[in-house]
Amino acid sequence: MFNKPALYEKGTMELWTDEHISKGMLDAHLNPDVDGATRKHATVREIVNWIGTVAPAKKYRDLLDLGCGPGIYAEEFCKAGYNVTGLDFSERSIEYAKGSAREKNLPITYYRGDYLSMDFTGKFDLITLIYCDFGVLSTEDRAILLKKISKALKPGGLFIFDVFTPHKYAGREEYKNWEYAESGFFSAQPHLCLNAFYRYDEQNTFCKQHIIMTERDIKHINIWEHTFTKDELLSDLAGFSVKGFYGNIAGTDYCESGKEICVVAEI
Repeated sequence: MFNKPALYEKGTMELWTDEHISKGMLDAHLNPDVDGATRKHATVREIVNWIGTVAPAKKYRDLLDLGCGPGIYAEEFCKAGYNVTGLDFSERSIEYAKGSAREKNLPITYYRGDYLSMDFTGKFDLITLIYCDFGVLSTEDRAILLKKISKALKPGGLFIFDVFTPHKYAGREEYKNWEYAESGFFSAQPHLCLNAFYRYDEQNTFCKQHIIMTERDIKHINIWEHTFTKDELLSDLAGFSVKGFYGNIAGTDYCESGKEICVVAEI
């Protein structure tokens, strides 16, 4: 546990399902002024507006928002005229999203589940996966997800998603540091936390590891992030027709030296 983990090695706890951490994750989603679990909410509206120009609701009405969290994007998509379905692994986020939709009288359908296990067939015109979530998956899981997405889309349907590029971590050195807290993001109890950052440069993959030690136990989280080149994306999306590359998911121009890539792919 205290050594550099093997590539894509899983931790013993999850950000999205841990009872304490999921509270902090929800708070981060709902903070409108911070690029945390969700981008700043003003940026969310820019993203939804841009997606509406490349995949207008009149043509791509049925939308599946993967990793929808508490529904920040889903609500904006619904207001823009899409028939929205949201899917997320966090029970806390999904329950919040359902409550918010009821309160605002927004006809959004939410499911709590793992998108690697979803089983939709030809139901959606548009599928979104926003804030570079594609890169947190292992190579095998990305292949599984693309097959699931291909199956879930109607003929001519679009998959729009964003990823980070290796430029995001250019020059960043590996590190380890310790922190002590009486209570914090990772635990409500007094705890030590070892934070580490590891590089796997041959695979363009990076890991942020947090080892949390309390009087009762030791748990750890490995947060993986694979970064992509344009050529790798084209290879991964061999079953799709790539309609365009952009500099981010708000539709800026693609740049070879940029830290993000947005892809619009058609099945």
